[in-house]
Amino acid sequence: MASSLLAGLSILIIGDSHMATPYYLIGGLHDDLNRKGANVHSIGICGANAGDWLKATPGGACGAAERRGNEPAVSLRGKATTTPIKELIAKDKPDLVLIVIGDTMAGYDKPSFPKAWAWQQTSSLTKAIADTGTKCAWVGPNWGTEGGKYGKTYAKVKQMSAFLSANVAPCTYIDSLTFSKPGQWATTDGQHLTEQGYKLWGTAISTALEEVRKGSK
Repeated sequence: MASSLLAGLSILIIGDSHMATPYYLIGGLHDDLNRKGANVHSIGICGANAGDWLKATPGGACGAAERRGNEPAVSLRGKATTTPIKELIAKDKPDLVLIVIGDTMAGYDKPSFPKAWAWQQTSSLTKAIADTGTKCAWVGPNWGTEGGKYGKTYAKVKQMSAFLSANVAPCTYIDSLTFSKPGQWATTDGQHLTEQGYKLWGTAISTALEEVRKGSK
């Protein structure tokens, strides 16, 4: 895949629970970017919101993982703490930061969407990345399935996606809702996909990133 627009690109991926288990996006997405010749460093902290990446913040007990290049994902369970984004960028010097955060900030179980709080979270993270002069892209949530323990609904995920689309500049927004139809990708709990779903989502994100690169050439 040396002809890929991602070949030789250094990519830092930070995310929530969708990046925190080996067969989730830290598997499929990371693998696909590797195959296309990118140099990838992925970190997933379950339950992490955007603002948690501005200072060292302990993650939830539901898991965390880190992966570099072709190495397997390593579980960080027990020591799951975010590293401030500016520190990560200074260390990795990535060409691109990819953010996979959406579901954790949607407040699916709340009566209304926490817009002011979500804006503060997203804008503070995008500003911190912009301060370093690093390009970034933000992956929004996929449809998932309605119900489950998180109370995810198609109406609320649509609302979250629209909010991110309007508020993550200067990062490019990658709209995961365009990749499938509502309920098309099976989940284990309404929010987290099956292994097959994560592979499909990862491939779709990787393809979208190539389009982002094409547009910035």
